[in-house]
Parts: sequence; structure tokens; C-alpha cells
Amino acid sequence: MWLFAPGMNSPNLTVLATGGTIAGAADSATRHDYRPGQIGIGEFLARVDELGVDAVFSGQQIANIGSEDMSPAIWADLHEAASAAIADPDCDGIIITHGTDTVEETAFLLDLTLPTSKPVVLVGAMRPATAVGYDGLRNFANAARVASDAQAAGRGVLVVMGDRVFAARDIRKSRTRGTDAFQGFPRGSVGLVTPSALDWFGAPWRVGEDARFPFRVDLPDVPILFVHAGMTPDYADRLVSDNTRGIVVAGLGEGNMPDSVRMALVALAANGMPIVRASRLEEGLVDREPEDDENRFVAARALNPQKARILLQMLIASGISDVGEVQEYFDKR
Repeated sequence: MWLFAPGMNSPNLTVLATGGTIAGAADSATRHDYRPGQIGIGEFLARVDELGVDAVFSGQQIANIGSEDMSPAIWADLHEAASAAIADPDCDGIIITHGTDTVEETAFLLDLTLPTSKPVVLVGAMRPATAVGYDGLRNFANAARVASDAQAAGRGVLVVMGDRVFAARDIRKSRTRGTDAFQGFPRGSVGLVTPSALDWFGAPWRVGEDARFPFRVDLPDVPILFVHAGMTPDYADRLVSDNTRGIVVAGLGEGNMPDSVRMALVALAANGMPIVRASRLEEGLVDREPEDDENRFVAARALNPQKARILLQMLIASGISDVGEVQEYFDKR
């Protein structure tokens, strides 16, 4: 545990570090390749201390990885630490440093399994700490501004990137380069932030809510089927094992797929396996169609395939697999 305390009346923020580009390093300030998760939380907070951010930071290293290696075991450790910080009366808010590749999935998982009593803010960087134009410290200072604001608590888990605040349900990474690499759908950002100012675009919408689901380590096997031209039904067969409990389809357009693939999935749905139609598009809104009732399919609405997978895993783990009831959860905003 590392403690950095600039002032007696400053907000107390718990920082949970998982690595990522924000803690990455390279041998040169101009190299494209780098190693994520090289800087520990103690060294990182020492750099933050030089910024003069008005907050008392206590840091804990949960992991130090590239977020492509995020796992259920690390999620469990992260959820336990975040829950402890929420229960700590001396903690005013939580910041989680995270790689950008899977930050939207971690944020959404925590959004489903944590109460909204305190701000929980994830933050990352698109450039490593050794790079020219490193964005990590500004993003972190922005995250501290958000985590210090009592109004952030009623908005669920948030992600701060590029001077914008995103809700966990909306955020998605849309670019591989540049610091403006995230967008929100169907809502855009829910606020604008700088190290010295914060503007919300609306009132909190989840004030005082409990966790929507209990956290589960033993999440069921739910693969994602990526649809493409020329696809044959055996692609679906390859995904299904004895442990498979559901399938999310990253479909064309509004969740479309070749008819032969659809029929293979209809057969699985008829045997009780939940099948969720999502879209592989960045802004893919998938509404229910008349055929969904006959096929026993679920429409993902605005959730992209990776988030639809997490929600379906949570529902199945909670004993919810009825198509109508599953659809109700996907319809909720």
C-alpha cells in the first residue's frame, strides 16, 4: 500500500492498479512498440504527486499486465478490492488504472456487480509513460477530478479517457491510435473533464442502487460467433462444447447472419441454449424482429458483443435463461 497525501481536507481516493499502457514503458520515447504494465503503483503515484492534484491517494497493485491478459481471477481480486474500498468510510472514491483493450469489459462487469454508493472510475492511456505526448497523467488527473465528485456516485461505473467521461454501458474503444480513441453508444460521453473542471450532461441516473448481480468467479462458457460472408453452419458447431451455456452472435448489420447459420442456432435455442444477436458494427443497435420469437433469439439492443457476453454470463450464472426474461435485462437502460 502506497500513500500520497497533499492536504488534510483533500478527498481520499483509493487507486487500484492493473497495469496497461498507462503503466507501460519502451526503450525510446519515439518507439512504437512498448511493454505494458512496467511501472508499479508506487512509482506511478510518485509521478502523480508532482502534478499537485488535490487528493490523498492510497494505492494497491492488483496486477501489472497488458489488458489483453485480463482474466476472471484478476477480476475477482479487483472486485474484492473495490468492494473493500466502497465499504471503507475513509474512502471517497475509487480509481482503477487499466489497459485500454479490455477496459470496457472490466468496467461493464464492475458496473453490474458493484453498488453506486461511491464513484468508481477506470482510466488508461493510449501512449506509454516513456512516449512523447504521454496522455496517462492528464487522464489520471481527470479521473481524480471525477472520482472526487459526489455526483459521480449515482452514474454507475465510469471510464475517463481523452477529457471525456463515459458510462460503462456505453463506452467502446473505436481506434487503435491517437488519444481520442473511445466513443459512447448509444449515448456519447456523459461529461467533459479537465484537471480543473468537470461538467456533467445530465443528472445522476442510478443514485443509491445496489449491485445488480452478485459477483461470480465461475462464469459459464459463452463464446462469441463472429459472422462473415461465406460462413457455413459448421462454424457454430465448432464453438459448442459440453460446457457451452449460451452464444452471442456478432452479426452483420442489425445482427444478421446467413440462413444456414441461423438454422443451426435455432436448433440450439430450441434445446434451451440462450442465443443473443448483437452487431459487429461500432454503432450497432439490434432491435427485436418478429422472427426472434419463433427462433427464440434475444436482441442485444445497444450492447456490443463483448458486453452482451458478460451480461449473458451473469444472467445464466444467476439462473436466468428464459428468453423473455433475458430480453428484459437487455432492454434495460
